[in-house]
Amino acid sequence: MKKYLFSLAVTAMLAVSVSIGYSQHGDLNKVPHGINDNAQSPNWPGYALTTGGTRKTTALNYYGGPLITTPTIYIIWYGNWNQSNGSDTPAGQQLIRDWASSIGGTPHYNLNTSLSVPAYTITGNVNFTPTANEIVDGGTSTSLSDTDIRNIVDRNVGGNKLPYNPDGVYFVMTSSNVTASSGFCTQYCGWHTYGTVGAGKVRYSFVGNAHRCLNACAAQSTSPNNNAGIDGAISVLTHELEEANTDPDINAWLDSRGYENADKCAWTFGHSQFQTSNGSWANMTFGGHNWLIQRNILRSNNGFFCMVDATHN
Repeated sequence: MKKYLFSLAVTAMLAVSVSIGYSQHGDLNKVPHGINDNAQSPNWPGYALTTGGTRKTTALNYYGGPLITTPTIYIIWYGNWNQSNGSDTPAGQQLIRDWASSIGGTPHYNLNTSLSVPAYTITGNVNFTPTANEIVDGGTSTSLSDTDIRNIVDRNVGGNKLPYNPDGVYFVMTSSNVTASSGFCTQYCGWHTYGTVGAGKVRYSFVGNAHRCLNACAAQSTSPNNNAGIDGAISVLTHELEEANTDPDINAWLDSRGYENADKCAWTFGHSQFQTSNGSWANMTFGGHNWLIQRNILRSNNGFFCMVDATHN
């Protein structure tokens, strides 16, 4: 289940007083995606665990903050993506491009449209243009602080780098030889936040290649696309994108503990899974690939449910 590092009472950010489950390191307020506590369960048979099937869950509350109507994905590649480990490779990068190019409009991603409000309509679409929406950062550090990650975003957005887009979600995607010193692999697998850089206000995210710690940040060691690190990271990327879409400034859709939509279903994959040709498990197909991606919230007149898509729990 998802872990949070701290629970802070935040009143300045929200219209009401609510306990927000985000972590504070330095000057960044971030919402972390916790590590996978289920992977080492003695009852885990290789079939990714659920927590009660469809599982009606406690309500999210809307606190009046902005939503992103249609997010645009930008990828900042950091680290060594030409390794011989079978994961940090150009083929691994292509899997992420294939995900980014095709996640929008899928039955899974359309779950986010159920959180539309009168002032903000979520379309369920996602924009991504390979090459134009990605850049390689030349940094060589293998241990990044939260401030380092913000600075990576700062130096790669605007000017002749990535375009500045107030509806963009800028992902710092690191290879497995790079860690994030505030807790990658030990306390979280990724996070998202917002802040102001030279180009303006941005929404951005850190996600590391799960190859660094499969037990903590992946659901299985053999994966649908024969790259467990990247397949695990894609589940986290989806989680962070969904949360940035529906809670970009951490003042929109949250529950009373500060959990966001994907948080409430983290590390559960539903009962509509199928076994792929290499024996791994998947629960959806798009962009020419099978994927195992964590469930997300569906809001309906009957409450809030963890679903793979609107018809599959």
